[in-house]
Order: sequence, then C-alpha cells, then structure tokens
Amino acid sequence: MVLSENMQKLVAGNSAIRKMFELGQELAAKVGKDNVYDFSLGNPASPVPEEVKEKAIAILNEKNPNYVHGYMANAGFPEVREKVAAYLNKKHGMSYDKNDIIMTVGAAGGLNDVLRALLNPGDEVLTFAPFFTEYRSYAGNFGGKLVIVPPDTEHFQLDIEKAWPLITEKTKALIINNPNNPSGSLYTKETIEKLGAMLEKKEKEVGHPIYVICDEPYRELVYDGAEVPYIPAIIRNAVFLYSFSKTISLPGERIGYLALSKDVDEYPDLIQALTIANRTLGYVNAPSLFQLIVGDCLDLEANLPFYDKNRKLLYKSLTDIGFTCVKPEGAFYMLVKAPDGDAAHFAAAAEKLNIIIVPCDGFGLPGYVRLAYCVAYDMIERSLPAFKKLYEETK
Repeated sequence: MVLSENMQKLVAGNSAIRKMFELGQELAAKVGKDNVYDFSLGNPASPVPEEVKEKAIAILNEKNPNYVHGYMANAGFPEVREKVAAYLNKKHGMSYDKNDIIMTVGAAGGLNDVLRALLNPGDEVLTFAPFFTEYRSYAGNFGGKLVIVPPDTEHFQLDIEKAWPLITEKTKALIINNPNNPSGSLYTKETIEKLGAMLEKKEKEVGHPIYVICDEPYRELVYDGAEVPYIPAIIRNAVFLYSFSKTISLPGERIGYLALSKDVDEYPDLIQALTIANRTLGYVNAPSLFQLIVGDCLDLEANLPFYDKNRKLLYKSLTDIGFTCVKPEGAFYMLVKAPDGDAAHFAAAAEKLNIIIVPCDGFGLPGYVRLAYCVAYDMIERSLPAFKKLYEETK
C-alpha cells in the first residue's frame, strides 16, 4: 500500500457528513433537487450580507491589487489583526493587541495550527461527546490521540466528573465547541467556571499546562436571549478560534482567526509556533482578500431570525410527528433519536424517502442522527410528509 498508515485510517473513516452530502447531490441529479430533503451539511442557506459584497468591491476598486492579492506576514495583515483585537477587547473585556491575533484558514485551520504547535506523537487531546467528527482526524494529523468523554444524554452538557480521570500526563489540550455541533447545546458560564477549576487542579497534578481550545464558529447563533461565555475571560490557558463561515455564510472562503492572551503559559513560544504552523502546514497565510473584507465586517450579525424560524418549525413538526428530538439552544443542528436505536439503519430508511441525515456514531453519540437546519424554510416544509412516513416505517 502506497498510502501512509495514518492516511489509510483517514480514508477508511472518511467523513460521514461528506458522504451523505455527496449522496444528496447524486439523488438530486436523479429525482430533482426539490424532491430531495438534504439536512447533511452545515452549509448556510442564509444570504451572504450585502455588506460583504460592498466591502469586496470597494477593496478591489480602491486598494493596490498587488497589496490585496499579495503576501503579508504569516499571521495576517497587521491592520486586520489590530481591528480583530480591538473588537474582542470591546466585546469581551480583553486586552489583546494585534500580536495576539493570527488570521487563519477558518476555525479548522486554526485548530490544526494549535495541534501542530502542541502535539508530539502519543500526546492526547480531550473532548466531550458529542463532538465534531473531524477532531479525531485533526489530532491524528500530528500523531495525537483524541480521548473522548462519554456523552451526557440527559442534558447534553459537559460531564466534568467523567473528564477528571481521563486527563493524564499525556493530555496536552482540551477542545470545547460552544455552541455544540451536533447537539446545539450551549455550555453556560457556570459550567465553564467548573471546568476551569478542575483543569487548574489537573495542571498541578500533571505538571504542565492543559490548553483549552475554544472552537466557536457558532457563537453568534444562539436563541431565546442566551449568551455564550467567552472562555478566555474565564480560563487562563485558552486559545480562542473563530470562523466567519457560519455567522455570515462564508464557509467556502475559509477565513477566521485565533486569539491568544499574553497571560497564557509559555505565551512567547506558543504565539511564535502558531504563526510558523500557519506557514508550514502549507496555508502560508489566510486568504488575503477575505482578510481585508472581514476586517471591515466584524460587527455584522448572524441572520438569527432565519435560523430560529427553521429551528422552531423543525423541532415542533418532528416532535408532533412523534420523534424524540434534542431542542437546540444554539448553532443550526438538531439531534433526533433513532426509534430503534440504530442510527445507520434509521438514516438508510430516511434515504429511501430522499431524506439525507447524518448518523452520529462518528460524533461519539450512537443512536442519534444529526439534521442541519441551515436550509431553505420551504425545504423543511416540503420534507414533512416524508418525515411522517419515515416515522410510521421506523417507530
């Protein structure tokens, strides 16, 4: 076999999300797009804000093209990083400066930067189930191992007591995704404070920092007046990762940033390593044009009414039909419990009715499927008769 052992594992475990998304495209080509109900991928259908287009045109018309499309410092344009720092300071009461900010190739690029900087082969990264499936791959990219805290299927909150014995001398980092993909759960300030207190004790026990990687591309998507705590203001050894993919519907542009406070342990070495990782992973720098665009769009708000309308329709309709669902507090995903406990069987039955949903076994949550409701409202409406038939066939 010409492939590396690590790549063989990745190929064998290819993303269930992407498989289902591609299946949806194949079905659409066969039976027509309007006859397929694709809830597979977190690909926002909410329109890109007009301000993004306006800023892009202004930058292209007014700035030197060689500057707009050229290289800059690996961490990103200084003026953009300065704007990001000022925005975070104003919003969260932090004291970042431009040197604490690195523009990244989305939150996923930032995650790989951090793990590249921290992990030796055999090191461990802790996360709480359910979790974004690619965390396992990202840790494995650098010889690390993802250690999974079992899910709290009653409240879908962080089970800190179960996390305690899983943290060892090999634990270098812990990933928190808030609001959570796939559950839509929101972790409160009190929960994060308890986690921070536990980690302080563990750091003394293991003798080295345990960095909390805050993966927060959905933090602007919260409902019913809830607020997402800013983890670096609560836990000192935290790296904040953000993406514009979900907030303003730019998933294909791969643009985000990371922020690292000077208060974290080993800051000088870590910020330098994160900057170098941006280059040596092959990114070189985040996309130049969109760095400049998002630098002028930091105050844009997510189209929350779009997602909330979808959330309410889908949750009420599916629960009225008879399905057991987890009501989302944030993000744009909903968990549905497979009636017979077999998520793969349930997803296969849905597929026969042209409903594309993702089994959550790869998320560390067997027995559930994930529905991405970042879709057109009328698609949800059109899907409901198929969901009724699915319930009758699988209950």
